[in-house]
This record gives sequence, structure tokens and C-alpha cells, in this order.
Amino acid sequence: MSVTADPFHIDNPFKRALIGGQMLFVAFGALVLMPLLTGLDPNVAFFTAGAGTLLFQLVTKRQVPVFLASSFAFISPVVMGTQQFGLPATLGGLAACGGVYMLLSLVIKIRGVGIIERVLPPVVVGPIIIVIGLSLAHLGVNMAMGKTGNGAEQLVEPAKALAISMAALATTLAVAIFARGIFKLIPIISGIIVGYLLSLAMGIVSFDKVAAAAWFAIPHFTTPEFRWDAILWMLPVAIAPAIEHVGDVLTIGTVTGKDYVKKPGLHRTMLGDGLATTLAACFGGPPNTTYSEVTGAVTLTKSFDPRIMTWAAGFAVVLAFVGKLGAALQSIPSVVMGGIMVLLFGSIAAVGINTLVRAQVDLAQPRNLVICSVVLVFGIGGMVIGLGSFTLQGISLCALVAVLLNLVLPREQHPS
Repeated sequence: MSVTADPFHIDNPFKRALIGGQMLFVAFGALVLMPLLTGLDPNVAFFTAGAGTLLFQLVTKRQVPVFLASSFAFISPVVMGTQQFGLPATLGGLAACGGVYMLLSLVIKIRGVGIIERVLPPVVVGPIIIVIGLSLAHLGVNMAMGKTGNGAEQLVEPAKALAISMAALATTLAVAIFARGIFKLIPIISGIIVGYLLSLAMGIVSFDKVAAAAWFAIPHFTTPEFRWDAILWMLPVAIAPAIEHVGDVLTIGTVTGKDYVKKPGLHRTMLGDGLATTLAACFGGPPNTTYSEVTGAVTLTKSFDPRIMTWAAGFAVVLAFVGKLGAALQSIPSVVMGGIMVLLFGSIAAVGINTLVRAQVDLAQPRNLVICSVVLVFGIGGMVIGLGSFTLQGISLCALVAVLLNLVLPREQHPS
């Protein structure tokens, strides 16, 4: 796609709208995947993605060309939190996570960006991200085999289930590796389409909800419930996405050639992300983060005008009120999602491994080995620590343990 000579200012509104629609299309598959995996309403996810992006633009003075939508890092915590506390209390915890971003924004403004690296170095963040990716690996495998998430019930005949899920997985892999141009940025939506078509051919798709749904419908918003046990359980989960946010801001700055850490400032982008996450939770949507798929599309098209994301956000809000769209998305069989999740959860874990590798974390040092070992076994093994009626487990326990160990254990003294 050709662009104007100044990629930061596209004069033609129609062209901005066209590119904005393309950006939303790129984000579409990943945007709907989070609510479909966690049981949230896809229409609400569209609304909160659009509204969150507009709020982010307001806070950052519309200087950063990013699109905010569902964060994959929260998939495992949302699933586990909903089972343990119920959806409203889990949403309350997610709203509080937005407060963590706001607090970090204030700390960054006062102390500078370096404080993040000191408190949350790669040896802390890497293992946490690995646990986020692998903690629900069994869920993806069970769904790919046609079972319920806990494996208690067989929903689809095993042979059919594997044929569909592996086709969806293979398509996602093939598009991610071999596709070129804009198509390389939509591996998830490609896998979903192929899996859905196979599901149609095998007769396991029901259109009853689609037929019953209205074309125009108010999304099923859910009000959060604020409970201390759910909030304290969810708060540490915000650590990994906060670090991811820093990386995303640096990445988009590299793409556009601008230093967004200085202008509008990392404290502003973190604040915008936090406010967007809290806003999303208050409406019943998934927490927000900057989308690497959209950053990839920005890189490919050289369309750096932030007003493009205003159009993408507007389109997302409009789609939120199309009732049949949400019903159609909810008709996608879980077995299709299972195939995608195999790659998704593995990819998240790989990001954690890459965090350790890029930072050249030396696991021969006892300090680093202890932090990684304890966090991985606690997280993947399902450790639960009870304090009266309050318990810590999963990602929240791992995050807390990692931060405490990093602060308490002495650092190796290098000879001068």
C-alpha cells in the first residue's frame, strides 16, 4: 500500500479510515481469541478495545501509533480467577491491575525508567512469563483433543477433534512462517477460518444462537465486584504485562524512529495502558495491552499517523454493537481454539525463555538458578500457600516469590 511522503501525517481522511480498518483486521483474530478462551463476551472485548485505545490516545496526546486490546498474559489468571472467585470478582482484580500500571507510571515519572529494571530484572520476569505460557498447557491439549478444558468430558469424537485442531494449528504455523506481506500478520485468524470451515464440513457447528441474535444489540456488560482476596490474588499478575508494555513502547519507537520513552513519556503510555485496563474491567472486558500484530502492520505499511488508530478504535466500537457478530464468534467450536492454544501458550513460554537469553542471564550463578527453579516449579506444579482464609497460587504466587527472592538474595560480587 502506498503512503504519503510524510508517514506521520496522512491528509486524506478516507485513506486513514481504510488503513485503520486494515489495522483492526490484523488485530481481529488475537482480539477475539482472549474472550473466546476465557468465556468473556466478544462484543464487550471489541467495545473495550476501541474505548481503551481512544483513552490511551487521550492520555498520550495522540502521539503513539498503537492499538490496545486483549492481553494474552491474563488468559491463565482470568480462567483460574473465574473458577475460584467468579467473574465479577475477577474483573475487580483486573481493574486493580490497571491501578498497578498507574502506580508504576507515577514511580517512573518520579524515579525514571531505570527503577523498573532494578525491581523487575529479566531473571524475575522471564520465569513468570514461562509460567504464564505453560500453566494452562493442559487446557489447550484437552480442547485440541475434543474434551472440556479439565478433560472430564469428551465433546467431539477424538478423530474429528484432532483433524480439526491440527489443521487449525498447521495453518497458523504455515501462515506465520511462509506468508508474505500483510498475510504474515494474521496467522491466528487464518487458523480459525480453516478450523471453522472443517468444523462446518464435519457438522459440529450450531447456528442457533446466530439465528436468534439481533443485528443490533447492546453488549452484555458486566459490573466488577471488588473483593480483597481476588484483588490480592490478581495484583502480581500485572508485573509481566507491565514489562511487556515497556518493550512494546521501545519497539514502536524503533519502527517509527521516535523516542516515545521521552515524548510523550513512558509514564504517560503506562498510565494510558492502566486506565484502559481498568476501563475494560469495569465494563466486563479483558485487560488491554499494546498489540504486536498491529505494530507489525505499522512497520509493513509505514503508516505512522496515530489518527489511523483512532479509526481502528472507532470501527471496533461500532462492531461491538453487531449482535450477530458476537454470536457467530461464539459458534466457533472449542476444538478449533484448542489447536490455536497449543501454539499460543507455547509462544508465550518462548517469550519468557527469550527474555532470559537476550539478557544473558547466567543460570550458573546460584542466585539466578534459585529464582528460576523455584518460580517454575511453584507455577507449573500448582503450589498453593494458605494464609488463613487467603491463599496464594499460580501466577500471583510466582510473581511475589520472584520479586522477593530478587530483593533478598545477595548478588554475586564480581572481582574488580
